[in-house]
Amino acid sequence: MSLFSQDRIENLLPRDGVVPYYGKIFSAEEANRYFQYLLQHISWKNDEAVIFGKHFITKRKVAWYAAKEFSYTYSGTSKTALPWTKELLQLKSITEQLTGEKYNSCLLNLYHDGDEGMAWHSDDEKSLGKNASIASLSFGAERKFCFKHKTTKEMVCLLLEHGSLLEMKGTTQANWWHRLPKTVKISTPRINLTFRSMAGA
Repeated sequence: MSLFSQDRIENLLPRDGVVPYYGKIFSAEEANRYFQYLLQHISWKNDEAVIFGKHFITKRKVAWYAAKEFSYTYSGTSKTALPWTKELLQLKSITEQLTGEKYNSCLLNLYHDGDEGMAWHSDDEKSLGKNASIASLSFGAERKFCFKHKTTKEMVCLLLEHGSLLEMKGTTQANWWHRLPKTVKISTPRINLTFRSMAGA
């Protein structure tokens, strides 16, 4: 397993946050194997959100796993965690080795194609704690991912590769938004795992 990529970037952001990009941390064969497992064996459900008082159900699917039945609330809706699977624990351990952090939960996203994305937002819920590390693994279709500074509006974008790891930590969530823009160029699925440490999980 290629746990240390030659493509590592220490910090993608010019200021006010820390976002290391570790590049591809798995071989193509390993990445393909995990992608197929996640696609077929994770308990995917359509995501829900309450925006300006209206209830929305997204095409994008999500799943929430943790060490115990921990509840996580965002976008006005709550989810109760499912127990870890062996494969998710493997991915968590690999991620912890690289980042030097400890995580107790994972929010997974399934984007079926480029028509599904994520608008500008910050992962700044109080349950995450201040300046916490969030580690993001990507499998499947390679997608553009962008950051925008909340004050200066400057942007930083990169292509998240199949089998790659990105970490957001320090004051990133306080000072930057991030998003996964939609694109007509992508017709295949992408799976994203965001490992976090939730208070009480």
